[in-house]
Amino acid sequence: MLPIRDDTPSRTFPLVTFLLVLANGLVWLWEVSLGSGAALTSAYLRFGFMPGVLTGAHEAPPGALQPYILTTLTSMFMHGSWTHILGNMLFLWIFGNNIEDHLGHGKYLLFYLAGGVAAAMTQLLSGPSSMLPTIGASGAIAAVMGAYFFLFPRAKVQTLVFFIFITTVRLPAWIFLGIWFVMQLFEGTFGTAQGVAVWAHVGGFLFGVLIAWISSRRGRTRMEYEV
Repeated sequence: MLPIRDDTPSRTFPLVTFLLVLANGLVWLWEVSLGSGAALTSAYLRFGFMPGVLTGAHEAPPGALQPYILTTLTSMFMHGSWTHILGNMLFLWIFGNNIEDHLGHGKYLLFYLAGGVAAAMTQLLSGPSSMLPTIGASGAIAAVMGAYFFLFPRAKVQTLVFFIFITTVRLPAWIFLGIWFVMQLFEGTFGTAQGVAVWAHVGGFLFGVLIAWISSRRGRTRMEYEV
């Protein structure tokens, strides 16, 4: 399933979402300029996140960013293929504008980055000695999706479905995102998605739900106080 658009308009221009898409795109063009050889591998080792380095199970590779915890941030701006970045940016653009509208530009940026770090830490827990570089914005975007799942469950998502033939359907957001989340849990539990950091997706999504729940409770408390 691939989202095409939703039916929830935002009240403001999603400036931060736009800048995040732009930043990811520029980093990707830089990666493309490195070619597919040693220079690109070196970039992955320098800016990608390897849980085994942060836990002390392995030495950091030569040239790795220091302090190493910063790779939890830099890794979320790197991608491994055209389909990787285009898919991620599509999801971010569709679901990010409404969360940015809800939180405000500054808080949304902090939420996005914190979601990416939370996703990286979840991936670390799933494999604390792993030396595979984890890259991609999907953990942070999963946090955005988790917040959307909580805040806009009845929004309709126009979805491209690949099943025998290609068609489009309008699904409630809670169904579309719920199916996506269950798929991540299944793939993480049974190991059906090789080379994909599915536990980062799970951790990011749950982080997004939690922050959206806290945000909505604070909003209700503030309204009750003002009344």
